[in-house]
Amino acid sequence: MTSVESQVEKLLQVATAENIISLVQAKAKGGAKPSKDVKPPAGKYVFYFSKSFCEGKPGMKAYLGGKGSGLAEMAGLGLPVPPGFTITTEMCDVYYKLGQQYPPELKAQVDEALARLEKETNKKFGDLSNPLLVSVRSGAALSMPGMMDTVLNLGLNDISVEGVAKLTGNARFAWDSYRRFISMFGNVVKSISGEEWEHVLSGQKKKRGVKLDNELSAEDLKEVVAGYKQVYKKNVKADFPQDPKDQLWQAVNAVFGSWNNSRAIKYREINDIKGLLGTAVNVQSMVFGNSGNDSATGVCFSRNPSTGENKYYGEYLVNAQGEDVVAGIRTPQQMSKEMSVHWAKENNVPEDVRAKQFPSLEEAMPEAYKELVRIKDTLQTHYRDMQDMEFTIESKKSLHAPNQKWQAYSLCCCEDCRRHGEGRLA
Repeated sequence: MTSVESQVEKLLQVATAENIISLVQAKAKGGAKPSKDVKPPAGKYVFYFSKSFCEGKPGMKAYLGGKGSGLAEMAGLGLPVPPGFTITTEMCDVYYKLGQQYPPELKAQVDEALARLEKETNKKFGDLSNPLLVSVRSGAALSMPGMMDTVLNLGLNDISVEGVAKLTGNARFAWDSYRRFISMFGNVVKSISGEEWEHVLSGQKKKRGVKLDNELSAEDLKEVVAGYKQVYKKNVKADFPQDPKDQLWQAVNAVFGSWNNSRAIKYREINDIKGLLGTAVNVQSMVFGNSGNDSATGVCFSRNPSTGENKYYGEYLVNAQGEDVVAGIRTPQQMSKEMSVHWAKENNVPEDVRAKQFPSLEEAMPEAYKELVRIKDTLQTHYRDMQDMEFTIESKKSLHAPNQKWQAYSLCCCEDCRRHGEGRLA
């Protein structure tokens, strides 16, 4: 019996007939159909995506990568995807053919996409008082180990961090975002060990007598930033880059560089993966889950990934960002009240303690929860399969949405997950 067959057999043993019928009905409703491969126009290497304007088309996964094609498709569905652009896998191929250099037309296309992004977000990349901040992610057509991890909050520097603090009225949020950016950039782009960043952060928490990151004040985080910059300079032999354009291109270089690192090459050899052009680069405007106690970030499945049961399944953390929810730093909370009560019983947590300290998203932020339920139902119907999603809920006083109560964004959604639970974040 193959591995897949054994997992399917195990699933059938625990799933009820109702579970199976419900999932089959979801797939039978229609939705996304397989599309033929679509090749982009010659010489076009950058594709913009947003709810109002989306250049990516179904069938472009080989060129936009798994993340890029998913973001374009979700934007095309009208879902609240933060706008951005994808540099294609074809450029990765060109980059290596040119001896790790870029053709002149790429810079012009990236500048054009940035200008459109600035107009749509009403922010300016590199502006000191109202900066456009972005995330940078890799994304090949097939997910594989060795590819570059995410860099968040790119665009911050020593001056713009003060502008963000003033604009939002939340200095702690600004300095927390900056310290995260420096450590991510240093770790992902410059390969500086995570232990060095953790040593600085742990030292500051010990100094202040606190256990959790979110217990540090803005002044504490300023000291952490100073320590992080010392770590960077010690390892790189240069100051942390202050020019956002320089930050961006260094991150893009790192994404393309990760395509041919030893781990990625060995993985493709072992799994006989051939014919891929390279990895794409996804640049996306930031949404902030670390902007206060009315913001959050999480990961979720559209149904139970172990049984296929049609129940919303996942975890979130208040006032958090990036990998916080899976890092083990704080105890994550459940999406639905039903799952939260179940979690509390399994962990011997009294109901009054659960409701006060670990409420579900459904209880803590009911409006955002309803919006996320709508999004996950839309995606599951469209793709006709269980979906694995990352989301961020942004507070009313954040940099991105200073005049709104909250915004729920599906930051990225994986390619179709399978009912035996082998879906992955992509």
